[in-house]
Formats: sequence, structure tokens, C-alpha cells
Amino acid sequence: QVQLVESGGGSVQAGGSLRLACVASGTTDSDYCVAWFRQAPGKEYEAVATIWTGDGSLYYADSVKGRFTISQANANDKMVLQMSSLKPEDTAKYYCAARSCGGDCSGAYCYSRPKYDYDYWGQGTQVTVSS
Repeated sequence: QVQLVESGGGSVQAGGSLRLACVASGTTDSDYCVAWFRQAPGKEYEAVATIWTGDGSLYYADSVKGRFTISQANANDKMVLQMSSLKPEDTAKYYCAARSCGGDCSGAYCYSRPKYDYDYWGQGTQVTVSS
């Protein structure tokens, strides 16, 4: 059973940076889609960045492109979301999620998958950006 634990949230002023980490345990040798989702109060979940561990391909939501960077460390065990130039509208609870995805997958394919397609979720970490 895959378990995900996020860390690194906090409060920051607009224009600042935060680094979120997602550490996985219980993974197998298969490849995974890993996504960072966020949910702001009263809003739907939104995927902001995805990575397919098979080839490291990435995809970003337009709202964060150029400001957020998803990366993989320690093979499949740790994913990092580096967030820069933060805006108040980035305020949300951020979740790391994963699903097994072998074969012909990609970062873009992972982004296209709906929230319910992701089998494993972390507990979330709050990010608050003040103006």
C-alpha cells in the first residue's frame, strides 16, 4: 500500500516562495503518475502539476506555469513542488496524489486524469499567501 506524506506548507507574503515535499513509501517498481492538487475554500480540486515517473515528463496548469516546478528526487520516493512568485490566489490546501501508470503514459496524460483516478493521497498541507 502506497502512503504519501506532504510537508513544507506555511504562510508567506505575495511574491514569496515555498517548497513542498511528498515522500512516498510502499511503492513498487512500477511507474506512477504523481500529481500535486490543491483545493481552495469553496472550490473544486485543481491539479497544478504532474509528473510521470516513467520518463520524468511534466505538465503544469496554466495558472502556475513558469512559477511552480515539480521535480523528482530519490527515484520514486520523493516529489518536490517548488513554488515561486506566489500569489494570494495560490492559497489552498495542497495534496500529493499518485496512481500506478505503466506503459505509454506521460506528464500530460497524468494531468488529464481526474481526481478520482488517483488511488493514493497524502493528508495535505496548507499554503497561505497574503497580499
